[in-house]
Amino acid sequence: MAQPGTARAWRAREALPHGSSNLPLGVNYYTKNEGKMFDDMRIDGRKLISSFQTFYVSKEKSHSAFIPKIIKLGKKIKELGLLKENAGTISLGYGKRMLINASYTDLGDIQTEDIVEVVDYDPVKKIALTIGEKIPDEETPVHWIVQHAREDINTIIQINGENIIERFSNFLPATEKEQPSGTLEQAKETLKTLRTSNNKNIILKNKGVIFVGHSLKEVEDLIIKTSEETK
Repeated sequence: MAQPGTARAWRAREALPHGSSNLPLGVNYYTKNEGKMFDDMRIDGRKLISSFQTFYVSKEKSHSAFIPKIIKLGKKIKELGLLKENAGTISLGYGKRMLINASYTDLGDIQTEDIVEVVDYDPVKKIALTIGEKIPDEETPVHWIVQHAREDINTIIQINGENIIERFSNFLPATEKEQPSGTLEQAKETLKTLRTSNNKNIILKNKGVIFVGHSLKEVEDLIIKTSEETK
């Protein structure tokens, strides 16, 4: 096994411009400085704060047979007009692992190298073990915790943006509190609302909409149904 590399996964306090040439699309942007991890980084003058730490088991692309299905679903969501300028996250659990898109991935145009395989995640130490070339999405901790807390949830689609919240606000239940992205608090708030509402699609307050299900097909059908009902 290759010696694991390390890199911080970072999240911006403010949304960064989509397609900016300064976006960190690879691990090379996140480097060690004489053995010390940066605790304060900036992109275009905007401060980034650490959400979790990533240890790379391998930098090779994941060869999971589910990746083509994830790519197909991303294109379908785009066809439905739900992405537009919205950021989003797709995750799929299988066995004890989870596939999730990398940070700053266009869900409507996912490439194989944009999928990261999460081998394990420790919510206490905030450490993820991954296979892939890129940094996993900032929502990795939330998706991992939700999938491992509910046996009926193996797939999660999250679409963020004010316009999609506005579109679904009269149709879906919402989390009571706004919590920071990619945190244990966000995972707990999400699980609580999924449980109390008995819904598999809910609004994350001031963030976006989340769809959950046992399979990619179940979640795809749920997204299509919800999209049709809210036209």
